[in-house]
Amino acid sequence: MDKVQFPLDVSAIVIDLDGTLLHTAPELAESANRMLRDMGRPAVSQKLLMSYIGNGISWLVKRALTGDMHAEPDVALFAQALPIFEKHYTELLLQSKPFDGVIAGLDAMKAAGYRLGCITNKLALYTEPLLKGIGMSKYFDIILSGDTLPEKKPHPMPLLHAAHFFGIAAEQLLLIGDSLNDALAARAAGCPVFCVPYGYNHGEPVDGLDLDAVITDLPAALKLIKKA
Repeated sequence: MDKVQFPLDVSAIVIDLDGTLLHTAPELAESANRMLRDMGRPAVSQKLLMSYIGNGISWLVKRALTGDMHAEPDVALFAQALPIFEKHYTELLLQSKPFDGVIAGLDAMKAAGYRLGCITNKLALYTEPLLKGIGMSKYFDIILSGDTLPEKKPHPMPLLHAAHFFGIAAEQLLLIGDSLNDALAARAAGCPVFCVPYGYNHGEPVDGLDLDAVITDLPAALKLIKKA
């Protein structure tokens, strides 16, 4: 990683949802375990399920069914499981809570004149009701879910789309996330990227990722950037 010069010139900030803005793991894990219970299968630990978060609901359900990062469940079994998971997750969706510093960070970013977006691999079916239901959608000029565009993170398309939406160069768009997917997407798009250490990242620390900075919380990002 090249040495970067702080503060970085930034015009807009896009932020990941699961593990960065909101602690959604308890609800995702509980939904998966209710699904497994309904299907007569053994429960899985929240810690293991947390390591599967970040690639979308389908991936999480497959991992819960197999207990394996790479195995594919029987097609009929997955087709049976997915709607059961979706039913439970819809019921639990609005129980998710922002991480410490998130609301203060969003308020400070808006006050400093940054335009904000949310980029997540979560389906729009959940993203928009969740952000609206907990009163956070008002912060974002653009919300890109995992099925908004033909590609999702780690593909650069959502970041390039956001940069185009804001009318800025990719290098002036900061991504704040919590995982390898965020780091890969930012590097592919040419965007700077910060990660928080409290998220999911498949159970691995973010320190080893190709990042511009690890920040303790959202407000800490403002010390490392200036308005372009």
